[in-house]
Amino acid sequence: MLTATLALAHSTRAAINDLPGLRVMGEEEFLGEDLANSLDPLKMVIDVSALGISGYQATDWLREHQRITLGLSDHRRVVAQFTHADDHRTADILLDALGALVKAADGMPTPPQVDLPSPDELQLETVMLPRDAFFAEVEQVAADQAVGRICAEMITPYPPGAPAVLPGEVITKEVVDYVRSGLNAGMELPDPADSELKSFRVVARKP
Repeated sequence: MLTATLALAHSTRAAINDLPGLRVMGEEEFLGEDLANSLDPLKMVIDVSALGISGYQATDWLREHQRITLGLSDHRRVVAQFTHADDHRTADILLDALGALVKAADGMPTPPQVDLPSPDELQLETVMLPRDAFFAEVEQVAADQAVGRICAEMITPYPPGAPAVLPGEVITKEVVDYVRSGLNAGMELPDPADSELKSFRVVARKP
């Protein structure tokens, strides 16, 4: 069963790559020094940016117009996952839906820009233990006043599901711009106290 599924995923990957504006990312992007050691061939990370749309737009459109629900999306990619329960029928449903997406993309609005920091800019300074910051006396401050303050909450973009900010870390402008622009573009952020990110929960300053 797994052998058949792997063969189906391989042929579907090639068929997606034949659709204009779509590209299934592979080993050259994911494997190597300082990258991953292996790749799950049943997960297809599809770059839709050449269509001029975001992954958030693609997943919303596929769900609404094609009844296709994809697992993950970000500002430029979507993820489709195969299992042993898939066959040529379900693969064809996915391919037909992606083909329809390609045709519909020209009519979609230009997606908002996401201010994506560099990996180094996502390495924030930790100045308090996470537990101490989380249980400290806290306050909500406006987003433009949060830069330089000690975060007292987690802010986690999905995907990838790794916190951009943890309690005890010093908030930077780059991260504020990233999560706020991401939220505006459709990013899922389930954990901040202010779901609109107009304010951030920080450790209160001592009088």
